[in-house]
Amino acid sequence: MLVIKDAKIFTSANRVIEKGDILIEDGKIVDVGESLELPEGQIINGEGLVVIPGIIDAHSHISGFGADMEEQDLNEMTKNATPEVESIYSIDTESPMFQRAIEAGVTTSAIAPGSGNVIGGMVCAVKSYGDNIEDMCIKNPVALKAALGGNPKGVYGERNQMPMTRMGIANVLRETFIKTKEYMEKKEKDKNTPFNQGLENVSRVLKKEIPLKVHCEQFDMLTIIRICEEFDIDFTLDHAWGASDFYEDIIASKNLKGVIYGPIGVLLLPGECGKIDIYSVIELDRKGVVCAIMTDGPIFKPDAIIIQAGEVIRFGGDIERVINMLTINPAKILGIDDRLGSIEKGKDADLVIFNGIPALDTNANVQYTIINGKIVYKKNKENKR
Repeated sequence: MLVIKDAKIFTSANRVIEKGDILIEDGKIVDVGESLELPEGQIINGEGLVVIPGIIDAHSHISGFGADMEEQDLNEMTKNATPEVESIYSIDTESPMFQRAIEAGVTTSAIAPGSGNVIGGMVCAVKSYGDNIEDMCIKNPVALKAALGGNPKGVYGERNQMPMTRMGIANVLRETFIKTKEYMEKKEKDKNTPFNQGLENVSRVLKKEIPLKVHCEQFDMLTIIRICEEFDIDFTLDHAWGASDFYEDIIASKNLKGVIYGPIGVLLLPGECGKIDIYSVIELDRKGVVCAIMTDGPIFKPDAIIIQAGEVIRFGGDIERVINMLTINPAKILGIDDRLGSIEKGKDADLVIFNGIPALDTNANVQYTIINGKIVYKKNKENKR
């Protein structure tokens, strides 16, 4: 039994406990509350400390891209649409990026293919700690990755191939959905229809088993809203730079599963808007849109997720709702909130303990990271961050 006692607890379940206890056994949260009867076991004295659920980075490429971005296994840029590939096969479980994530309190990441292709492949959610990929993987897939805008334009424009323009990108996306619908209809009529892995993966989006996870910004958001309404598919807006120009369209979209914003410091690609408006998540959150914050790692290192959350606070965000953007909101977007994202009985014991309120107190640092009920990081004099 692991016990955290007398800590301030942000449960991300509509409750903040000013001085509470958490009981953990067999990797699960057994109880959380005030003045609990504490059993024998390992005790963490939480006096003066703050506990939140493990941070979930809902858009990352860690372990699939090298820290220097020179090596990569997440952009299969041999053709403009590769729905058949899966990010789980690119994940190096021994990557030092996972240790950096642990030290930053990031306990789970949605690792996505890159944005070189219009359709990049399947996205996998993994924990930052485990013996192997099967042990670390929470859910595979959680989404199908797609990309609009400058990235696929840049890749295929240099080759003088489709898509060189935004209209070409929209065509590739629509054509893929049309072909998949035809494939699904043919399978219904003829059980001997040849198997196609790529179209099978896309069919999971059309069946609403998983959403389309879309790299987009500025008016690309209007394009994907239109296409997803046409084919009645669920989607997320990832990066979403410039969202403040399109509040009404985003809020009105019935197929939108969430906005995953960030990072706030990016290279400006030719023809892109470069409008960094992280404050937009405050208004979208107020209007009922599920919002999360990302690092796009290794573009930004894992602890940048807290810095970005601090920016939302600086623009007037409520601390409890901002912590939700790091925890329960990404869990909901990824469809893993049955296990993660809040401190409640029965959920996985993935927790982060700070020496202050993260995103609000500038000197707040991770003191402990707990994954599956195990202390996987403890700050001491030897491992100061």
